[in-house]
Amino acid sequence: MLTINAQLAIPLEEIELSAMRSQGAGGQHVNKTESAVQLRFDVRACSLPEAVKERLLARRDRRLTEDGVVVIKAQQFRSQDRNRDAALQRLRELIAAAAVVPRVRRATRPSRAAKQRRVDEKTRRGQVKALRGRIGD
Repeated sequence: MLTINAQLAIPLEEIELSAMRSQGAGGQHVNKTESAVQLRFDVRACSLPEAVKERLLARRDRRLTEDGVVVIKAQQFRSQDRNRDAALQRLRELIAAAAVVPRVRRATRPSRAAKQRRVDEKTRRGQVKALRGRIGD
């Protein structure tokens, strides 16, 4: 199980991990090892609550395909195990961010006193600027 928070966890069977060759420069060993890890997670077919799925699919994230599959490639480390852990951690952070329910914004209006303070400050500012003219004109 991949634990997201106290209420959420994902079975590892829902996460597809595959190894591949890492990009970039390397040494003599680079063409023989598959140290990079690609993680694929189908959001629509997973066991997450519907509200979390909707928020996850609504995110504008380039790691999310049009089919609703999260694709994460981890190749920061030289070992496959560390890259696997890094990919799972990034998936955990992505889902944890989608699990947070956004607060509903309530429209408010400025009070009469706040409006008056704003006008007074604008008048005071205008007077300061008017005094910046040349002396004697």
